[in-house]
Amino acid sequence: MALIRSARTFDAFRALADRRGRPGDRLIESLAEARAATSGSPESWAPAVASRTGLPAAAALGPASYYADLSAPHGDRHVRVCTATACFAAGGGGHLAEVERVLGVAAHTASPRGDVSVQTVRCLGYCYAGPAALDGDTPCTGATLPAQLAGREPPRAPGIPAVDDTGDPVLLGGVLSGEPAWQVWPGTVSSGTPEEVQREVAASGLRGRGGAGFGVAAKWEAAGRTPGTVVVANGDEGDPGSYADRLLMEADPGRVLEGLALACFACGARQGVVLVRSEYPAALARMRGAVRRAYADGHLGPSVHGTATSLDIHVVQGAGSYVAGEETALIAGLEGGRGCARPRPPYPTEHGLWDAPTVVNNVETLAAVPWIVRRGGRTYARRGTSHETGTKLVCFSERFARPGCYEVELGTPVRRIVTQLGGGLKDGAGLTALQVGGPLGGFLAADALDVPLSEAGLSARGAALGHAGLVAFDERVAPEDVLRHVWEFAAAESCGACSPCRVGSQLGLEWALAGAPPDQEWERLSRLLTEASLCAFGRRIPPAVHSLARAYGNRPAGWGP
Repeated sequence: MALIRSARTFDAFRALADRRGRPGDRLIESLAEARAATSGSPESWAPAVASRTGLPAAAALGPASYYADLSAPHGDRHVRVCTATACFAAGGGGHLAEVERVLGVAAHTASPRGDVSVQTVRCLGYCYAGPAALDGDTPCTGATLPAQLAGREPPRAPGIPAVDDTGDPVLLGGVLSGEPAWQVWPGTVSSGTPEEVQREVAASGLRGRGGAGFGVAAKWEAAGRTPGTVVVANGDEGDPGSYADRLLMEADPGRVLEGLALACFACGARQGVVLVRSEYPAALARMRGAVRRAYADGHLGPSVHGTATSLDIHVVQGAGSYVAGEETALIAGLEGGRGCARPRPPYPTEHGLWDAPTVVNNVETLAAVPWIVRRGGRTYARRGTSHETGTKLVCFSERFARPGCYEVELGTPVRRIVTQLGGGLKDGAGLTALQVGGPLGGFLAADALDVPLSEAGLSARGAALGHAGLVAFDERVAPEDVLRHVWEFAAAESCGACSPCRVGSQLGLEWALAGAPPDQEWERLSRLLTEASLCAFGRRIPPAVHSLARAYGNRPAGWGP
C-alpha cells in the first residue's frame, strides 16, 4: 500500500481502479464479492483477491480481517442484527438472544451446515422502529422481530416519518412535497462560476452536519481548486440513533447528487465519490440509480449540459466500520486499506485520496447546498442562530411517541423538540436520560433539557450535537446497563490505530463489567484517552461517560468521578 500511496493525482486512482475493473471500483468491493461467495475465513480467500489485483497478500488480508462485513462468517442466509443504542433502548438488548434462539445460531457464527449466519451490527438506520435486523437485504423491525425472522410473520419495515418544523424546509422539500432536484445545477454550470457558488456557501455560514461542524466554505477553499481535487459525499452515517442521511439517500438521492455536483464545481473537481454504508442496501441502490439517471439527463459526463465542465461521480459501498466514517479513515478505506484514522497534518484537503486534495462533506451538508445557491447564502444565514446558522435534521428513536426525522432550526430548545415534536415517550413512560449525537455524543438528564440544539449549547452541558440523533432511555433500562453498552460500543468500534483508544476502551469495558475502578485510575485513563487518542472517537469516550453519570444523578461503582 505504501507504493500505491505514492500516487500523486486522482488520475493515478483512475488508472489503478481500471486495473481492478470498472473505474471507481475498489479493493474492498472485490473483497466483498469474494466474501459473499464463500463461508471460509479471510485467510482462505483474501490472498487470491490480492493476486488478481496485482497486490501482495497482506494488502488484502489487512482490510479483510478488519471490516466487520468481511471478517464475519457468512452462511447462505446472512442475518445482521442491530445492537446499537436505539435498538438496545427499545428492550434492553434482549432481542439478540431471541434472534439467536429462533435461528439456532449464535452471533458471529454460522450454523454447522453453513446455511445461516448471524452478525451484530451498529446501526441499521431503523432507530424509529427498532429493534431491527436485515435478513439478507430485507429489513425486519419491531417487537415481533424474532417471529419475522422465524417466518411466522411477514417482514415489517415502515418508512421513515418525515416532518418539517421550519415552515420552509431546506432539506425535506423533496421528501415531503416531491420538489424535483437538479433545478439549480444546469443554470449554475452553464452561466455561473465556481466563485459565485463559493461566495453563497460562505455567506450562508453552513457548517458540516456530520459531527465536526467545520465551516464548509473554508474546507472548500483549503483545497484551492487544485487540479485533481476530489469531493467525497460521506454517506457512512454510523451514529446509532441517526437515520437522516439514509432518508435523504433513499427518498431524495438527486438532491444529494446535485449538492455534490455543486461542491465539485466550486472546488474545481472533476471527480466525485459517494460512499454509502453497507448497512443501507436500499440507499445504495437508490444512489446508484440516481447516478445513472444523472448521466442520462446530461447532469454528469465529459461535457455537462454542453459546457466545458467535466464531472464523473461514482458510488461505492462501505464494509462495516464506525470509525471508517471519520474522513481520514474513510479515505484509507477508499484506497483499499483498513479504515483507520490517520494523523493530521497533512489534512485531506492537501493530501487525501491517492494523495490528491480531497474534500469530504457529509450527505446532509451537501443536500443543503442547492437551496443555498438558489435562495442565497444570506437568506440561509437568517435561520438558526447567529453563530450556528441554518436547519438540522433531528431523528427520534423508537421510545418516543412520535418517532421520525424532523427538520428544525438550529437553536430550537431541546425540551420543545422532545416534548412537543417527539410527543414525549410512548405509553406515558418517564424519560430517565436522553442521548444526543450518538454513543459518544453525550447524555442529558430529563430535567436538563432547557438547552438549545446547537454545538455550543450542548457542549456547555458536556454533550455534542453530532448527527443529532435523539435516543430516549426510560426506567426499564438500568443505568449500569447503559454504561456497559457505551463501553461495549467503544471497545468494539475502536479502529486500533492508536494505543490509547485501543487499550483504553478495552480497559474501560473491563471496569464496567467488573464494577469498581479506582477513581485515580479512571482519571488517568480519562486524561490519556482525551489527550492522546488519534481521532475524536477516543477523545469523546470520557466526556460521554461523564455526561452519563451526570444524567443519572449518581455515581454507581465503575462510573468514575
